[in-house]
Amino acid sequence: MKLVMFSKHLQGLTLEEVADTLVDLELDGVDLTVRPGGHIEPAEVEFRLPQALDIFNDRGLDIGMLTTAVLDAREPHAEAIFATAAECGIGALKLGYYLCQNFGAFWSDFERTMVLLDGIEGLAGEYGVSANLHVHSGPFVTATPQTISMLLDGRDPRFVGAYVDSGHMAIEGGYGGWVQGLDMLAGRINLVALKAMGWFQVDHEGRQTWQRRLVPLDEGIIDLRLFLQHVKATGFDGVVTFHSEYQGSHSFRDLTVPELIEQTRRDVTYVKGLLEELG
Repeated sequence: MKLVMFSKHLQGLTLEEVADTLVDLELDGVDLTVRPGGHIEPAEVEFRLPQALDIFNDRGLDIGMLTTAVLDAREPHAEAIFATAAECGIGALKLGYYLCQNFGAFWSDFERTMVLLDGIEGLAGEYGVSANLHVHSGPFVTATPQTISMLLDGRDPRFVGAYVDSGHMAIEGGYGGWVQGLDMLAGRINLVALKAMGWFQVDHEGRQTWQRRLVPLDEGIIDLRLFLQHVKATGFDGVVTFHSEYQGSHSFRDLTVPELIEQTRRDVTYVKGLLEELG
């Protein structure tokens, strides 16, 4: 497996500083944001992405994947992103998020997503890259691996696949649902995100309610060792990205960037130990 870090959490750093940080963390590369507000703006991808590749390659790192906001093959810059990724030898991209608009509209949203994925699959096939649906909890068509399995049915996994996420799968299926989801997606998993989540009781306007928060990778509500064991059992041996979302109210603590980097270092050490145990 190739271990990388999601660059979103180092957004205030230059690409040179990001690369130096990843070398220090002993990672293999970066999961680079190419989306509005990301490290590379979509309109600049054709000249900025090759420059970024040189920066990381000069330090012995790869760009393991791109995180994009692409939803439609016809939208501005979508083809440029896919084409430039292919030219740079970056084989995997994350797509944006397809919303579920309102209760009662799931199937219409599902069908709309299917139509858009037809175009995405064609574009990915043209350039020989994979476009991947991220399992992300919340009001999204891709909130569960089970729904992603339906969206991918009959599609070529070389060009459209699944991006599984240990944290979001825990929130939407923390007991057995995440296990069944991985099983259903076997053979179609192209990317893996590592994060851990837990439920926290908080006071909201005078009453107790529950809030999901990111926690260190050894403290989540699912067993990360078992998650990685099942991922390996599917035959996956690709890019694994650390999502160190340890800032803001959705984190167990609101860390500074230096603290976030040190927590990521502990996460990386923990995961490398698990992978060594699993052979």
